[in-house]
Amino acid sequence: MPTETISQARMVRRERPASQPGSLERGIDILLALSAATGPVTLSQLCRSTGLPKSTAHRILGVLCSRELARRVGSAYLPGELLASMAGVTRPRIPGSRRRVLPYLLHLYEATRQTVNLAVPAGPEVRYVERVYGHDRVRSRSDGDDRAPLHCTAAGKALLAFDPKLRHDLPAHGPFERLTRRTVTSLAALDRELAQVRRQGLACSQEEYTEGVACVAAPVFGPGGRVCMAVSVAAPAQVVPLGPLGISVRGAAQAISAALLGR
Repeated sequence: MPTETISQARMVRRERPASQPGSLERGIDILLALSAATGPVTLSQLCRSTGLPKSTAHRILGVLCSRELARRVGSAYLPGELLASMAGVTRPRIPGSRRRVLPYLLHLYEATRQTVNLAVPAGPEVRYVERVYGHDRVRSRSDGDDRAPLHCTAAGKALLAFDPKLRHDLPAHGPFERLTRRTVTSLAALDRELAQVRRQGLACSQEEYTEGVACVAAPVFGPGGRVCMAVSVAAPAQVVPLGPLGISVRGAAQAISAALLGR
């Protein structure tokens, strides 16, 4: 290397601030900010909390999203599925449960001919870990990433009703988003629904998450009698009666609970 070039390189190194963080440190700062937040964080908020320029933060977020360490929701960001699972935010299914659960989901689909979901809690959302459907499945907002908010989905309400900690932590994630004209956005109104869910063992969502889609869900209980999952069926609103659908869903949830407990 020419002497002049070496001298220029040394000068650049001397001029660079010793405390300037590298990309790894900047990425860690963003992940810490996302993990500490109680809800979705905008790019501007991340820049204020980390002190990073917008262009730098946006570039790093792109990498984090591609590696599932961060996730974009509208114009804001949340911890990604990989980061959430590493931090224990996403509750996995009981190990080995798929073999015992899937036959009941298939039977439920055969009985209803509607979209069947198995969901677990993931922070302020439900994550659909199994789905069974036919060619004429009902379309939902969650079809893209298999996630949906707790407060306006049947599966989410079934989990909230029987998991006191999940319900206790819910307000910390921020105000409820209104997704349709029927979305419940009041915590008091949601609590009234959850009390009814506990009495009936069934939760419903009538076009609260997606226009034209109704859903009914029931909780699944695992070892120790704790709710661990929820089974739900989604159908076209005003076409499929939720009463008979609910009977099938509750029966499937009870059968799965018994299978998980080895009864």
